[in-house]
This record gives sequence, C-alpha cells and structure tokens, in this order.
Amino acid sequence: MTVMLNLEFSESMTRLQQGVKTVARQVLRPISRKYDLLEHVYPKELDAFRGAPLFSRSKKKQGKERPPGDTKDPIGTNLAQILSVEAMSWGDCGMLMSFPNAGVGNAALVAVGTDDQVEKFGRLWIAFANTEPEAGSDAGAISTTAQLDGDSWVLNGEKIFVTCADRCDAVIVWATLDKSAGKSGIKPFMVEKQTPGLTMTRLENKCGLRASDTGTFVLNNCRIPKENLLGSAKIEQTTEGFKGVMKTFDMTRPMVAAMATGLAGAALDLVREKMEQNGIVLDYHGGPNAVSGMQKAFYRMEAHLEAMRQLTYRSAWMADNGQPNNLEASMAKAKAGRWATLIAQESCELLGPLGISTQELAEKWMRDVKIMDIFEGTGQIQHLIIARHILGLSSRELK
Repeated sequence: MTVMLNLEFSESMTRLQQGVKTVARQVLRPISRKYDLLEHVYPKELDAFRGAPLFSRSKKKQGKERPPGDTKDPIGTNLAQILSVEAMSWGDCGMLMSFPNAGVGNAALVAVGTDDQVEKFGRLWIAFANTEPEAGSDAGAISTTAQLDGDSWVLNGEKIFVTCADRCDAVIVWATLDKSAGKSGIKPFMVEKQTPGLTMTRLENKCGLRASDTGTFVLNNCRIPKENLLGSAKIEQTTEGFKGVMKTFDMTRPMVAAMATGLAGAALDLVREKMEQNGIVLDYHGGPNAVSGMQKAFYRMEAHLEAMRQLTYRSAWMADNGQPNNLEASMAKAKAGRWATLIAQESCELLGPLGISTQELAEKWMRDVKIMDIFEGTGQIQHLIIARHILGLSSRELK
C-alpha cells in the first residue's frame, strides 16, 4: 500500500522547531565566533543541554510498542530531528556537532543496535569511526580487523576523521571479521573511550566547523567484551553486515542535508537583512525584467534552498513511515551539500566587504559549509548511488 506524503507539521513539531530556533538564536549564535577562534576548546555552554540529547533514545520510545515488522514511527522522530538539526545549524553547525550525547555514533546505535544495547549505551556520547587512510567513500574497503578471543573481541586498525574523537565517551568502530568475506564481514563494535589499546593520536586543525573536534584513533590489540558487537556476528553470504553502515548513512545523510539547509538559510537571512537595510525591496510579484541582478540571484538561491528543504523533509518522513529512503537520503545530501556551498559563497559575494569581514559570520559559514558536500559520502558518491537506483544497477555493475 502506498502512503501519501504529508509534510504538514503537528503542533508539537512546530513548537519544537520554534523552541530550538530560539536556542540557536540566543545561545549558539552569540558564541559562534568565540569557539571558531578557540577551535579545540569545548563550548562549556552546551553542558546545559546534556539532559536533552538528540539521538540517545530507546527504539521502544519512538512511539507506542509496535508489532514485529512494523517500522513506522507515529510520532515522527526522524522528521522532528531534522527540524531540530536545521534550526540548530542556523545558529552554529560546529556547536551542533559538539552537543553532548548527540554524536553520529548515537544515531548509528539507534540504527543498528538492539533495544538492550540502546538502553545500555544510549546515555553515552558516541563517536562514529568508519573512515580509514585507505577507505573513505568506499566503506567496503575497511581493513580494521576484529578477532574473537574467548569472551572478547580484539580490534586492530586505524580510524581517521572521527568527529568528537576527543570529547566522546565511546566510539562505534566498523571492522571486518573476515577480509575474504568482503562487505559481508564488516560489523560494528562499541568501544568505550578508556579501553586499553584505543589511543587518540591526532587532532585535526580545520578550516571550518572548528567548534567540533576531529581526530584519529589507533586500535592496537584493543580488547572489548563479546557483547559489544552490535548485531549478529554471523557472516551471511550477502552484504547484510555492511547494510548496517548503509542504514546509518540513511539516517545521517538527511541530517547533514538539514545542517546544510540551516546554514544556507542563515546566509540568506543575512543577505535579506542587508538588502532591506539598503532599501532593496524583494518583490515576488514583479516580472523577471523588473528586478535587479542582485534580486534575481537571491530568488534563485531561495528556490534552491526550498528544494533542499523539501528533499530533506521527504527523506525523514519516509523513514518515519517505514519506507526505504536510501535514494531520497542521497538525493537530499547531494542537493543540499552542493547548493549550500554555492549559496554561502554567493552570499559572501553579494555582501561585498561584509562577506569577508569578521564583523559578520558570512565568511565563517562559507568555511563551515565546505565539508557538507564531503562527509557522510561525497556529492559524487551520492550521484553514483542515485544513478544505480534509477538504472537498477548494482554497485558491481556501476562504479
């Protein structure tokens, strides 16, 4: 049965969106420049939000208890998160990524963990370690290994570009049980931060999102309890194990798209404000020949922003309604990652000297937005995924 798309927000969602936007405006925006300059210093103001994590929740609490196989979420958890992420990103993307208990790993835990595992680890601040020196967009090339030794798993390998590496309590490490099994052998493991054999060896100095820390982990005979494997250790003759990675991306890619949308919205709001201060009136009823080049540029960017927003909301709505959203998640990520970058850049150009001055945040947004088209799968990878869906080809048939 086909479920009709409905993006009419409930009263509670509207209140949530308005409340989060208030936090973004009153808490994040005023300290945005401060922590951009301090970079590796944790924004202590965020401690006030430790009791309200974005992703740390039990699957049983996403709605009323549902029969096995019923994947619908009647309270719209995914869409609510998207609205929150977009509003927070309007305030500051880097600090959003530094929210306690709101790491990408928390989203991954909900995606691939059992109810008991979510209950056990859900209150931790969890990072997500997938990328390696030789495995970036091709997540199937992961070489970090996990070997069973009695009642423990022993992990060895290196993970790079791990968000919240320094601040997290634990990290979900993707490792292979059997390299000869290819993607089928890749499984997720929960590794708590103080586990012997887990060492953070590097903190990156970044162009953007400087309020969020990014680091490298080395695992050297890192021993964890057997039950810290998320899901089953059985290696199927399919890519079921690897689907855990993809399922996580189906949750996090719309979130990245929402981040990009929130940031682009902030840039356009600033452009609109400065245009109005200079007597430039935005007339949506005038013909194409009755507006200035600056107005045309604004209208074009505004149209793309709305397209980004609708694609992102749709992918979240589909997840809430039990519909596969792999294609839509990639569409949202591809559109938002690319066009948020262009909107931030053109906004700086339209603002003139203010666009490169620290008097406003426009130049910071241009630095922050660049990663949106790269992490959680590059724009090129999203286009490849979209093409495979449209053409009905597998990853082996279309590379």
